[in-house]
Amino acid sequence: MRADQVIIQPVLTEKSNIARDQEVKKYTFKVDPRANKFEVMSAVKELFNVTVEKCNIITVKGKPKYTRGRGGHIKGTTGDWKKAIVTLKKGDAIQAIEGV
Repeated sequence: MRADQVIIQPVLTEKSNIARDQEVKKYTFKVDPRANKFEVMSAVKELFNVTVEKCNIITVKGKPKYTRGRGGHIKGTTGDWKKAIVTLKKGDAIQAIEGV
């Protein structure tokens, strides 16, 4: 799998922004569900030219959703997705995400 296929998008939430602003930088990414932590680490290293110390992978379960259709209420869920929290070496930063 290519590096640009592994990393889908950064996750920009209040919690991830706080983790990013610490002395040891932690970045959160939405990744391909088939990717493992070694593929994620090599993809971040290749795309952003940083040194990755460790990577934690979490599968986020979909949330229940109720929509109103022609036949009444339709119950369903959003899709499951995979989240990676990448810890960088002290002093490294990803400039593309820092300004957001």
